[in-house]
Amino acid sequence: MARANPKKEKPPAVKARMRKIIDRLDRAHPDAKLDLDFSNSLELLIALILAAQARDDLVNQITPALFVKYRTAEDYAAAPVEQLEKDVRRINFYRNKSRLIKNCCQELVRSFHGEVPGNLEELLTLPGVGRKTGNIVLGNAFGRQAIGVDTHVMRLSQRLGFTRNTNPDKIEFDLTAIVPEAKRVRFAGLPRQKAPLPRVHDQLLVPVSR
Repeated sequence: MARANPKKEKPPAVKARMRKIIDRLDRAHPDAKLDLDFSNSLELLIALILAAQARDDLVNQITPALFVKYRTAEDYAAAPVEQLEKDVRRINFYRNKSRLIKNCCQELVRSFHGEVPGNLEELLTLPGVGRKTGNIVLGNAFGRQAIGVDTHVMRLSQRLGFTRNTNPDKIEFDLTAIVPEAKRVRFAGLPRQKAPLPRVHDQLLVPVSR
């Protein structure tokens, strides 16, 4: 079955459909949240670097001991990269991620007094941080209404016919234009749930061909 073409919908209709879908997903997943475990912005930033192309549950197995051992950006910046590699070696691409963590924290110490900045422009100056990571940090550690587009958000927005783009940055801009500001973090968290998305053949959700 062909997907609906979002370009045929007028902007007010697209926004109205988005609001209804968010309400429906809210009811289906009332406890939806970010799967990564963290207690502050630095922990979330480190977890996100480790989570690139890795399972969140595996990251959550590694980070408790890591967060006890390294409590500040200065701790990571001062650690030998070989030691960081040993600490995260269960994660894929652990060598590259260890270097990114060290370089990122060195930049935090050098430019931000060891604190994670609370705006996207400054976050993007950090090694290993792109728009997705920056927006997830802003939304979940600073309470800012931002949409971090990972594969889950991409899948949901494409399935529902809200974007034809495959570039995460372009999808972010598509979604920011239609997701109510107060619901942006919530929307980005909803598709992370392991339960299947609701399948209904009506004017709200785009039917999915099997």
